[in-house]
Amino acid sequence: MDHTVHQQHQHQHAHHAGHGSGTSWRTAAQATLHCLTGCAIGEVLGMVIGTAAGLHNAGTVVISIALAFVFGYALTMRGVLRAGLPVRQALKVALAADTVSIAVMELIDNTVMVGVPGAMDAGLSQALFWVSLAASLALAFVLTTPVNRWMISRGKGHAVVHAHH
Repeated sequence: MDHTVHQQHQHQHAHHAGHGSGTSWRTAAQATLHCLTGCAIGEVLGMVIGTAAGLHNAGTVVISIALAFVFGYALTMRGVLRAGLPVRQALKVALAADTVSIAVMELIDNTVMVGVPGAMDAGLSQALFWVSLAASLALAFVLTTPVNRWMISRGKGHAVVHAHH
């Protein structure tokens, strides 16, 4: 690890070490919003592709989840690559920062979409599809924010990204 990256890591570690449950809700919400952006891009794209292609609900959900992870990781990697990390290290940071957050969001989001009667079968031109998708993403944000707050307070999740800003 080069000296600058090591110093940044030490700063991040010291910055979060004493926070415990003192991590602000604003910090957690910002981390969740960042994660939600990648998730939403992948989720919406997956739902649109699956619905437009007439795929079975399970196929649509699989595509949506896969794309949510791809776009979530890609957004984090974009930032840390700009900070000068090599691709392999950037991928490690993205995996550490976003895996739990994306997984929780996808669990909530897809549970809502599958649970709302007719939402997955509604066409792209129907309000039920879009309202259900928007509501599922909003609920995912609300329920994932405390998870991210807990993780950041322990120097995990999005806390690892801050060492590279």
